[in-house]
Amino acid sequence: MPRAAWRGFAGGAWHPAVVRTAYRCRAYPDEAQQQVLARAFGWVRVVWNRTLAERQRRWQQEHRGTTYAGTDAALTVLKKDPELAWLNEVSSVPLQQALRHQHGAFRAFFGKRARYPRFKSRHGRQSAHYTRSAFSMRDGERRLAKAAGPLAFVWSWPGVGTGVLDPTMVIVSREPGGRW
Repeated sequence: MPRAAWRGFAGGAWHPAVVRTAYRCRAYPDEAQQQVLARAFGWVRVVWNRTLAERQRRWQQEHRGTTYAGTDAALTVLKKDPELAWLNEVSSVPLQQALRHQHGAFRAFFGKRARYPRFKSRHGRQSAHYTRSAFSMRDGERRLAKAAGPLAFVWSWPGVGTGVLDPTMVIVSREPGGRW
């Protein structure tokens, strides 16, 4: 096995690392799916921004940090708020993934590997991350949680069939130019 596929030197022996492969393909959601995904993108942004604002407020007023468990509990409270009941219209997985990404962004910031996390804007690239519990991929069809019907996409990787893939995450995004 090539050395690039091995990571970590411990006790005189190389240990295998997890090798991840990502495939990017073009999606063609129908009108109903576009509306569901647009709502998911917006609500991911709302959760990110509200959580970031609360983290900043807590640090400025109490000089205390916020854990992932704290943000997850805050998400549960947000979803129970009658004014924010619309958060229940989309899968909770992308919302929780936004919190995980924010937690990782803060770890990278405090580890001096990245800049301070910023608020999300609706004008940039929009995305929602779905883990295995929120999507299925069978017989070349991809279905997302709380979305009607299979999501049409064009597979452009010759030699790699969608039937043999077992993805752990699907990221659906819309670029500013309107491509999915």
